Amino acid sequence: MNRPIRKVAVVAAVMFFALLVNASWLEVGRATTLNHDTRNRRVTDAEYARNRGAILVGTDAIAQSVPQSGRFAFARRYSQPALYAHATGYYAYDFGSAGIELNYSKQLAGTSDDQFFNRLVDRLTGKAPAGGSTLTTLDAAAQKAAYDGLAGRKGAVVALDWTTGAVLTYVSLPTFDPNALSSTNLATSQKAWKDLNADKNRPLANRASKEIYPPGSTFKLVTAAAALENGSAPGSLFKAPESLRLPQSNVTLTNQINCGGAEVTLEQALKVSCNTAFANIGMDLGADKLNAQAEKFGFNKTVPTDVPWATSNFPTTLDTPQTAMSAIGQYEVAATPLQMAMVIGAIANGGQVMQPYMVKEVRDADLSVISTHRPVKLDKAMSTDNARLLADMLVVVVDDGTGKPAKVDGTRVGGKTGTAQSDPNRPPYAWFVAFSENPNVAVAVFIEDADIDRSEIAGGRLGGPIAKAVIEALK
Repeated sequence: MNRPIRKVAVVAAVMFFALLVNASWLEVGRATTLNHDTRNRRVTDAEYARNRGAILVGTDAIAQSVPQSGRFAFARRYSQPALYAHATGYYAYDFGSAGIELNYSKQLAGTSDDQFFNRLVDRLTGKAPAGGSTLTTLDAAAQKAAYDGLAGRKGAVVALDWTTGAVLTYVSLPTFDPNALSSTNLATSQKAWKDLNADKNRPLANRASKEIYPPGSTFKLVTAAAALENGSAPGSLFKAPESLRLPQSNVTLTNQINCGGAEVTLEQALKVSCNTAFANIGMDLGADKLNAQAEKFGFNKTVPTDVPWATSNFPTTLDTPQTAMSAIGQYEVAATPLQMAMVIGAIANGGQVMQPYMVKEVRDADLSVISTHRPVKLDKAMSTDNARLLADMLVVVVDDGTGKPAKVDGTRVGGKTGTAQSDPNRPPYAWFVAFSENPNVAVAVFIEDADIDRSEIAGGRLGGPIAKAVIEALK
């Protein structure tokens, strides 16, 4: 009998040991993963019992928690929902979170590692736990100027401080009301989610930096940069016929305006946005050089940032006609407004691409500073000398070319228009990108649906005044 009993005892001991190991692994190894699993309602309920911190623009709380009675001790409130919805995002019991609410969720909830000591003090003193606050880089006046400038049209406006990468303006339309999504009346929240997702205008779509679109002629900035980096000068001549039959294809490319001659300089081609000249520049450079230049500006890359991010695309395999079309921002080239703001910002910044960021400071509940953002250099897209040459050419575009609507008295402004075809059955997209000096601002304006006749759509005419208004708001 002793031998069978010993076997049973060994098996029981092994099973008990395995149970201890599994329990220890769940407690130590998987605790963090399980705590942050969106399906873990215990964690979510605990967060709703805590005073979540505020999201600030200057001294104004654009998102904060307010006490209430009932199942949830606090409810999230957004003071200017239409203006800041895509920046703050939402904090919804059943649908998770987005924007700053997502990217700084631990800090706002007071559960980040940096807040461990304060949590310990609160526990020892019996103080109710509270989250930290985030101070954004957004400028209230510029944000309103961008929102008003879009005037309800589908599109987005992003503005950056090109010396640091700080996001000053972040608007996407149509917008939505995060108060409804974040309601602690779960029936209200569920109805809002259903209605927003059923809306054909896609208000939840973040057009500022989570959706990519053909950039059209604004991409000529990248092509011009590649030309300069590979030995061309502003006065270099390129063929600019009225129409160009692309090799190995039956596609004929035309110009929207008179480019100024059968051959034009790089500066002239940029000033009037000459399609055939830039197609020839692209074919002369070749696909590899164009791709390398695009990637230096940030295309085909995931950038570490607290700004919602979608990777902008430059195709890596191109034949000759595809290269020509890509050089003018068509074919499969696609970018976010944030990416195009980064491009023109880098040109203004001597070729240096900066990491974009939207939160400059995180403070604990006692107002002590937990973290402060330091500007981060991402890549050197082009030499300082060539960046200055390109910036000078863009100033000519605003002073004497297609970007005149963006002129700001007493401020040096450079810019580039863009009109991008996306589908024969829908109007083209309108783009305008600009930089200014004093204030040091890079702006990208994207209009998805201008709600005007196709023949009237032009990036400079539609986007230029918006860029001007944003720059003036920051002076």
